[in-house]
Amino acid sequence: MGRILLKIVYSVLVLLFLAVLATSVSPIYDFRAPQPFSGPDIFDPYRNLDTAYCWQRANFHTHTRVKGPFPPNECEEWPDETYAEYERFGYDIVTFSNHNEITRHPFDSTLQVNVYEQGYSPFKFHKLVFGSDRVVHYDPLLPLLASQKQFELDRLAKHSDFIQINHPYRTVGMSRRHMEALSGYEIMELDTGISTENEYWDWALSAGHYSFALANDDFHHIDNSVNIAVRCNFLCTPSGRYEDLKKTLLGGGFYAMRVPDYGHGDWDVKYEKNRDLPFVKAIGLRGDTVHMTVSKPADSIRVTGQDHRTLALVERCDSIAYRMRPEDSYARLTAYFPEGEVIYSNPFARYDSALADSPFDDTPQRVSVVWTILYNLLLLVLFGETVRLWLKYLLKR
Repeated sequence: MGRILLKIVYSVLVLLFLAVLATSVSPIYDFRAPQPFSGPDIFDPYRNLDTAYCWQRANFHTHTRVKGPFPPNECEEWPDETYAEYERFGYDIVTFSNHNEITRHPFDSTLQVNVYEQGYSPFKFHKLVFGSDRVVHYDPLLPLLASQKQFELDRLAKHSDFIQINHPYRTVGMSRRHMEALSGYEIMELDTGISTENEYWDWALSAGHYSFALANDDFHHIDNSVNIAVRCNFLCTPSGRYEDLKKTLLGGGFYAMRVPDYGHGDWDVKYEKNRDLPFVKAIGLRGDTVHMTVSKPADSIRVTGQDHRTLALVERCDSIAYRMRPEDSYARLTAYFPEGEVIYSNPFARYDSALADSPFDDTPQRVSVVWTILYNLLLLVLFGETVRLWLKYLLKR
């Protein structure tokens, strides 16, 4: 009996190892060297801002209960219950991004947004995939290499309109070197509760990988006040229909926000305070000067640039204007308010408008043929040798 149990445990471990090997198949990339943004022009993400539509509050990373016995039901609440609760906090737009599941809008098909959180890895390399009509299930179980992550981004891009990298702070192995290498996404998820610094975003921006940014609740529990209405985004968009959202999210006309857990469990206080948040009154670019005005005095407003350096800081103010110097590759604005609210702008970045419409670089990363062959041959050898030793052990008397 003991030997049988030992064989079962051994077999489970072997199968897990084989699954890791099988899902580790990947090209090996010769990543481009980090290159800061440069050029005579400055990209203004708020160039098309139409104040007639400002601002609609949104959360894009939302989990709910789903039908069926097998999908991961991480929440007790159905989409309609979750949507109703967000409305009480003043949200205008809520999309449902369940794990590897496209969730239907609970009551209005015109507001359907096909988005899901892709990824099975316990290392939490998860992505929000927008605009796909089907779920891409393949995922490396242990994406230790930057090449494995890049392969996932490239594969997902073929079946979607755009991609957000989720919670980089909580992704095991998401190092500075990886952030400086990866490309092929349009949005970075900010501020998952650990820090307001978002230096991982600056690692990518400083390497020349432009992206906009969203801050989302990553909602799971409706009865936990620290899990709902603590991250949000304000979009200058005419509606919550997907085509309008897509245009806004790919254009940059929005900002992200951290919101404190008002009342710390007193829901009446939380509802009331969420209806009176500070907001952006004006933002954009005048010549080479970045500017922002907010509705309430902030403790400070900071301009952050290359290598996470502070380019400017003003205190106890409701506005800032910063003239970008020729050596400033990009600048992003962060406003910190007395009660703990934080507003994050999208980055203003240098580029050459004669060569491109924006600083986004969609040039594919180059694959190293030799290293790809050697790496995948190694996986094949390990897979075959593991199966051989496993069968030898099972057949041993």
